[in-house]
Amino acid sequence: MKKIRSVAKLICSSTLLLLVGCQSSGSSENTMKLWYNEPATEWMASLPVGNGRLGVMVYGGIEEETLALNESTLWSGEYDEGQQRPFGRQKLDELRQLFFDGKLPEGNHIAGGAMHGTSSSFGTHLPMGDLKIGFTYPEGEITKYQRELDLKTAVSKVTYRVGDVNYTRECIATNPDDVIVWNMKADKPGAIQMEISLDLLRNAEVRAEGNQLVYTGNADFPKQGKGGVLFDGRIAIKFQGGTLETKEGTLEIKEANEVTLIADIRTSFKNTTFAGYDYEKVCRETVEAAMAADYADLRKRHVEDYAPLFARVDMTLGDGSYNDMPTNKRWAQVKEGTTDPGLDALFFQYARYLLIASSRPNSPLPVALQGFFNDNLACHMGWTNDYHLDINTEQNYWIANVGNLADCHTPLFDFIKDLSHHGAKTAKDLYGCKGWTTHTTTNPWGYTAVSGSILWGLFPTASSWMASHLWTQYEYTQDKQYLAEVAYPLLKGNAEFLLDYMVVHPGNGYLMTGPSISPENSFRYEGGEHAASMMPTCDRVLAHEIFSSCVAASKILDIDHSFADSLQAAIDLLPPFFISNRYGGVQEWFEDYEEAHPNHRHTSHLLALYPYSQITIDKTPELAAASRKAIENRLATPDWEDTEWSRANMVCFYARLRDKADAYASVQQLLATLTRENLLSISPAGIAGAPYDIFIFDGNAAGAAGIAEMLLQSHDGVIDFLPCLPEQWKDGSYSGLSVRGGGEVSANWKNSVLTKASLKVLVDGEFSIRMPEGKKYNILTNGEKATTTSSASTIITLSLKANDLVEIN
Repeated sequence: MKKIRSVAKLICSSTLLLLVGCQSSGSSENTMKLWYNEPATEWMASLPVGNGRLGVMVYGGIEEETLALNESTLWSGEYDEGQQRPFGRQKLDELRQLFFDGKLPEGNHIAGGAMHGTSSSFGTHLPMGDLKIGFTYPEGEITKYQRELDLKTAVSKVTYRVGDVNYTRECIATNPDDVIVWNMKADKPGAIQMEISLDLLRNAEVRAEGNQLVYTGNADFPKQGKGGVLFDGRIAIKFQGGTLETKEGTLEIKEANEVTLIADIRTSFKNTTFAGYDYEKVCRETVEAAMAADYADLRKRHVEDYAPLFARVDMTLGDGSYNDMPTNKRWAQVKEGTTDPGLDALFFQYARYLLIASSRPNSPLPVALQGFFNDNLACHMGWTNDYHLDINTEQNYWIANVGNLADCHTPLFDFIKDLSHHGAKTAKDLYGCKGWTTHTTTNPWGYTAVSGSILWGLFPTASSWMASHLWTQYEYTQDKQYLAEVAYPLLKGNAEFLLDYMVVHPGNGYLMTGPSISPENSFRYEGGEHAASMMPTCDRVLAHEIFSSCVAASKILDIDHSFADSLQAAIDLLPPFFISNRYGGVQEWFEDYEEAHPNHRHTSHLLALYPYSQITIDKTPELAAASRKAIENRLATPDWEDTEWSRANMVCFYARLRDKADAYASVQQLLATLTRENLLSISPAGIAGAPYDIFIFDGNAAGAAGIAEMLLQSHDGVIDFLPCLPEQWKDGSYSGLSVRGGGEVSANWKNSVLTKASLKVLVDGEFSIRMPEGKKYNILTNGEKATTTSSASTIITLSLKANDLVEIN
């Protein structure tokens, strides 16, 4: 036996692909797979698997496998009682008077010095480190190499041949058994030899205990403040045939037929809230329980749990011309300008896969900036791998409802509830107000104060943006029990804060927020640059969303009518949207200030266009045109800050504007320049102080939401099939996408013409459907003909019952 020390003998390399031919499935089998004919040599090429708590990046190495381990609660930091210095209502009133009097420089100076937060223990999510598996093989060349991630099963797989021995490796993160499982098989007896070790990034003691590697330590990370969880991790090994030898910090297997590794990590995160919770005991018992099962049974339970979630939605774009090409080669083609509709569909479904992998109903935390697929880069930045509530955390969940994964929202709603408890103290101490609020950045330790600077942190309606997800969930699910027990109490608490916080401007009579910011932008005034003002446009949008949601919920639940009346009165006092005389676009601030950074990545003043519907192309065409102008101004500015999330925003904006060409151009831009070989989206080097590309979750999720928005819209009370269908997607289909009102839809089209569609109704209600022009359609309800449309575009409205099926052909 000879240990291979170099991959130079890898015959199935990209350079020799035409000579030998790599192992690959047929085009149809590869439709929902990311696959490659070479191992990953860096994190940005590895493939993620996750179970909502545990995550691993699989490299697929030949002589050495690397499994980068993560756990969602592996956080540094701790709760900080003194995170927000008191300010109070009297000081707030005095400060506001300065803004009313036009003394913005003085007002910004006082706010900057007295309202920012002071956390000394904010913390960050941290990666655990790498599980290393070194292999020794029989003599022979390596051929038929392929690694893949099957999105339909959430199984990462590596296959290759060494001499006359075929090897198969699989890795899963199973939610039912709550562990990571890695399995290796050979088709010749005694052909597996390996050495297992750990290369950890955390302070830890590693020891071998029988057939396990055990590591214990802490998540201290002084760069982001004091504190951190304690952790216990275990790697257990079981094998068929062969022998096990335990060395210091390593396990060595010789001449085995099959090997299975079981891994778990548990932390002390908030364990004081669970009476009797012993994270070390839970880790040990979870691993022992999984070890008692065969790999086949673990895999079966995993697939039976995961596959139905993913299968809720199916999507095909184009003819699959490039499905037999490795994913990194397809990605490289797109970078050179090739259009690949099949890769667009794969990117969409990959986002759904990532959300399932990161956010399940039993997940302890929602998706952070990187989720828990932590590349050990963001945590070293000043902005950390935390929760940014001024768009990033929200974008992480934009795909949840339309992508038929509403249940993946659960950990986010649990997190909002926790924030509301801490945010009630911040509302009282900082503003002297009832209700609850939180600001731009937060963590699992209950940080709801303003960030370290008001330039990006004085954004109290971040709480409203987060809370709006509660109402959106109801719009899609129509679950009244959820509305009464989960959503409305949190929405009401935030509305109470806004109602108490907002003030009538003595000069114009409008109800206004402030001082606050338009994230994370600033303007010029009297020769200086300032961030805070009264009633930036985004605040107007968010206040309207919360007030109107509570008014609607009051009617649905038949409660709090006098409170709803007070909210309606407040809505009537909100200022209108303004179109800038200076720039021609929707105004970002209440006053028509000069933009200090016209190339800024944030466009928070356009929230009314997307994700909300206060501006629509049909109902407010002048404002829709002004929104387009604001977008064009941003994109035309030299050195526009083109990031993964801001480009995903453009897909969504252009979809709402029904601009097929520009929406698709942004999809192409997102894939070509703002993702990497593994299709994970990146914040590129040079943005926000980063010297290198950093994976950020939001580009995947929000980009997919934009793709869905191009194919289906329901925001204005009308179901609109193919509202922004680009030429590149002239043939395709989808099924299982969700619409507001409680329904699932499907559509098929050929040569850009809808050929058939359906609506499956989940709850009783009225549904309006905009029928495309250019063709007559028959509308059938439960198989019986309801109506026939003309060839002109028209809207039909149907009164339907739960489980009704509407077919259009």
